[in-house]
Amino acid sequence: MSTVPSELAVESEAKGALPTGGAPTPARRVIATLMKSPAVVVSVCIIVFIALLAVCAPLLAVITGWGPYDFDKSAIDSDLGGIPIGPLGGISAEHWLGVEPGNGRDILVRVAYGAQVSLTIALSATLVTMTLGVVLGMVAGFFGGLADQIISRVMDFLMAFPTLIFMIALLSALPAGNRPVLLVIVLSIFGWPYTARVIRGQTMTLRNSEFVEAARASGARPMRIAFREVLPNLRGTIIVLATLAVPGYIGTEAGLSFLGVGVMPPTPSWGQMISTAVGWYAVDPMFFLIPGTFLFLTVFSFTVLGDHLRTALDAGDAA
Repeated sequence: MSTVPSELAVESEAKGALPTGGAPTPARRVIATLMKSPAVVVSVCIIVFIALLAVCAPLLAVITGWGPYDFDKSAIDSDLGGIPIGPLGGISAEHWLGVEPGNGRDILVRVAYGAQVSLTIALSATLVTMTLGVVLGMVAGFFGGLADQIISRVMDFLMAFPTLIFMIALLSALPAGNRPVLLVIVLSIFGWPYTARVIRGQTMTLRNSEFVEAARASGARPMRIAFREVLPNLRGTIIVLATLAVPGYIGTEAGLSFLGVGVMPPTPSWGQMISTAVGWYAVDPMFFLIPGTFLFLTVFSFTVLGDHLRTALDAGDAA
């Protein structure tokens, strides 16, 4: 048998290719690092559960037999002001997490549809924010000059506002129709400068790197260099920013809905449910506790995942 290596093997060695079972890729190293943390595993499980709950909300309504707007007057005691009948806020085989006092709407179904609304708004706002922030931040950081001056002044202008107050004022003045879309627009307007500021700083660091200078020397156009050479080196930062933006937008949407300027009734929303529950917490604490727990676990899980992801990516870069 010949011991002379084949041309393919020689070519693979020349390119530095690794055989099957070689060193893991950076993405696999990050995932392996994250999976070593019990907090991350639990957080991911909670996020997946909430996502499935949101996606399967219509199916859940069919299984339970109660839609998000259906009143069950037989589940509340009208003689006592609408307090749910039964222990723990009316938890029973028919209503797995009880019912809302005063109207008898199923809490589990309302929570599921509320998760759908909250995640849709948060993910949409994150997508718009990341797109605007990354593009404008890269343009400002890579090209500098007049473009940097204009974008930086707009960022400073928007970041100088007391965000929550202006969100409340703006949403109060806008029509109530199609609130989810309005919330995405308002959240994105005030959110993109924070992303752009980080991306601008990272881009300014990378624009004088050796691989960028090599691309310039080869005659590549500036836009091509920015989006084909610099952008791939920002993906770790973008992923972390996006992961941390989602819980922020979920909490902001809930807060605005709690204050009555977010998602409008009868559309389900966790913040809206918590706001309604304030007047009932003394006689029916479960109505306050259940949506509050879902909101807390969702925001906390995304925050934990984002923090650990940032740490894992930093460790990977250092390695």
